[in-house]
Amino acid sequence: MGSGHGHGHAGATHRWRLRVAFVLIAAFFVVELVAGLTSGSLALLSDAGHMAADVVALGAALVATRIAGRDDTTGRRTYGSFRAEVFASGLAVLLMLGVAAYIAVEAVRRIGETPVVATGPMLVVGGLGLVVNVVALTLLRGGAAESLNVKGAYLEVVADTLGSVGVIAAGLLVAATGDAWWDTGIALAIAAFVAVRAAMLGREVLAVLGQHAPVGVRPDDVAAALGAVDGVRDVHDLHVWTLTSGMNVATAHLMTHQGTDPHEVLDAARHVMRSDFGVEHATLQVEPESHTGCHDVTW
Repeated sequence: MGSGHGHGHAGATHRWRLRVAFVLIAAFFVVELVAGLTSGSLALLSDAGHMAADVVALGAALVATRIAGRDDTTGRRTYGSFRAEVFASGLAVLLMLGVAAYIAVEAVRRIGETPVVATGPMLVVGGLGLVVNVVALTLLRGGAAESLNVKGAYLEVVADTLGSVGVIAAGLLVAATGDAWWDTGIALAIAAFVAVRAAMLGREVLAVLGQHAPVGVRPDDVAAALGAVDGVRDVHDLHVWTLTSGMNVATAHLMTHQGTDPHEVLDAARHVMRSDFGVEHATLQVEPESHTGCHDVTW
């Protein structure tokens, strides 16, 4: 029952980064929301809306890392709950797209109107938001390359940082020109950036859920490397995919020449998978060349 072997996932290593970033973003969200409502700035409200998405995304990421590390008590989750982190990344994508859509709708609704925008609160809150986001960004950057879950949170904060810069720019431009259109235009630019980043992260999430080969690992190269192991005659039924960030897995059937020691083939093949492709968990079935059972598989 269960996975059988112990696993470590990248998200758990960086949980403390998510925790600190969550506290910072959640605290500042309240400040920015109040300032946005009192100033009438769409750029400030849009950034507050994105920060609200950050709070939910970071919270979901934290919960996901906790769930991913739990032991399976059902006996049915043979891969554990590691995919929870990928689902949390998917939630971050949906939240980012939702915020982008909301900003765009609000901007279109303002066309033809001349809203009064208080630039003072925009500049103060935008500056404070930039400081908070840079701190959170620095924290999350250390884990973004290793964990898709942390990367989702990192990209959320990247967009927030740009939003804070946009709020400051909008405040300065509105103050200098007296034209509130700058507030709306910059809000639309923030929405476009958020949507693009969400689409990029969404592609990575779908690749994991679709069990595509990990980035940088070509199945043809894996088959060739396994086929070059002494004693291996043929490689078939090869599958390689990502379970969650930092956990690549593979399965393959290795047909051997008559008289080959299967233990030596298995040890050599596992070494190839680990050293050449970074796959720690490779399930390899070693078969003699007289074996014909694989031909009975229908898919």
